[in-house]
Amino acid sequence: MTRAGVLHHFGSKEQLLTQVLEYRDQADVVEFEGHRAPTGIRLLLHLVYTAADNQLRPGIVQSYAVLCAEAVTEDHPAQAWFRNRYEVVRGMVRDALREAAAAEVPPTDSEIEAATLAITAVMDGLQIQWLLQPGSVDMPATVEFVIRNILSQWGIHLPSPEA
Repeated sequence: MTRAGVLHHFGSKEQLLTQVLEYRDQADVVEFEGHRAPTGIRLLLHLVYTAADNQLRPGIVQSYAVLCAEAVTEDHPAQAWFRNRYEVVRGMVRDALREAAAAEVPPTDSEIEAATLAITAVMDGLQIQWLLQPGSVDMPATVEFVIRNILSQWGIHLPSPEA
């Protein structure tokens, strides 16, 4: 496609890449009922599967990382998309943690929030490290380790992703 074609259909290269990332997010949940991400423990396991899938699609992961970094600059066309995406993803993780933690002594709201931020930060940070040194970073194992350890502090068992 020519530059003029991109501008005609998408407005800018950044908006085209944002649409690619939106498609990636939709493809990640296509196998679920209603094409929506699961909830509770199933969502937390889905994050492990997503990390594994991401290791099979370095181009998309690289596009996400680059566009996300660029979007922190003032007036970047993808900034609103990334802000919204982080709000949605953090909300999903927060809700999943609350649902999984429905125990006798649930974690506090501040503990849930800290865990939510830690999980999302680990996932994005691992992607950068993996892009720079693919053979030295096992994204799914590390995501699983972090989620498992957060949940274990609250007395919750994360089933094995293979189960």
